[in-house]
Amino acid sequence: MTIGELAAKTGVSVRSLRYYERQGLIVPLRRANGYREYSPLAVETVETIKLYLNLGLTTEEIAGFLHCVLKNKEAFCAEVMPLYKSKLAQIERQIQELSQLGENLRQRMQAIQQEQGEIPQQREVPEQRIESE
Repeated sequence: MTIGELAAKTGVSVRSLRYYERQGLIVPLRRANGYREYSPLAVETVETIKLYLNLGLTTEEIAGFLHCVLKNKEAFCAEVMPLYKSKLAQIERQIQELSQLGENLRQRMQAIQQEQGEIPQQREVPEQRIESE
């Protein structure tokens, strides 16, 4: 199939398919006229690439294990689990950073509103400690 046909079957742009090719994720044959020709298995490969991109992985990360998962079950590819753990840790750090940014913004907004006299200034109440028996 041509690159246009592969794009139509997978919903991936021709430009992205060319990028996947440059990254070594898909490998078309070349016709005598220089046009790319993809096997029917290319559809499955592109769908697999889309799955991993949707998990937040980069094409470079995907390239490290794609051929393994296409031949075997994901569970049998040793490269996958460490990458998943690393990606999850990265996402959790980002969530923590974003939560802190959100709290900083809330505090700044409250400070601005207080300066504008929109809300009364809140006094801090000392925390009461409850001791267990």
